[in-house]
Amino acid sequence: MHNLWHIPSNKLFLIRTSMQGPVMFSRKVQTSTYEIVKGSYVPLTRANKTETANQETMETVGAFQRLPMVKPPLDILYSALRKAKKVPASKGISNIAKRERNRGAKQLDALMKELAIPLREYMDNFPNKKHLHPYERSLIELTLGDGNYEEVLERVKVLKKKVVSVGKEQASLCAKCLTKHDAEERLDEGIKKLEEIFNREGKAVDDLLNIAKVVTNFPAIK
Repeated sequence: MHNLWHIPSNKLFLIRTSMQGPVMFSRKVQTSTYEIVKGSYVPLTRANKTETANQETMETVGAFQRLPMVKPPLDILYSALRKAKKVPASKGISNIAKRERNRGAKQLDALMKELAIPLREYMDNFPNKKHLHPYERSLIELTLGDGNYEEVLERVKVLKKKVVSVGKEQASLCAKCLTKHDAEERLDEGIKKLEEIFNREGKAVDDLLNIAKVVTNFPAIK
């Protein structure tokens, strides 16, 4: 067992004089904590919490070898449309209008999720440039140019937000339709709006795909 010794912050000295009585002097001594190890005093050092946290967030070399497979935007869109159209209405709804608006709202919600999930996966798994190992961070800047990597990731993030926002809005509107015809029209309109967004801004995914092709071929060091 190690014992901890603590040197007091000050020590008092009393000096008596014949005329003035006791006079008190103080001498400040730096407070330090020591640990006795094999008969010697060894100062205890405390790790800097900020430095430790920064080290923990720093990625090791090879962060780009763990990226998810990025699909072309058209593949994501067509796959999402195909899956969404297979979503049926909830069971037990006998009213035709209610059943149709339920089906439409569920299909729009499914389409929104099928489009957003891959985008979220890319955002979660492509590392923040600030947390990259200096070696890979320098390769990013040399091959892609300063700021291009972050700009593409930001565009993917914006695309995801728009898909989620429009998808939720259209699903909510469809769920409020009063007739079967209105629900069918709202479903078609909602699908069209989501397609337009993905076709218009899906180039961000294309650019991310090109980045993935480059960074996964970075030379690795151990």
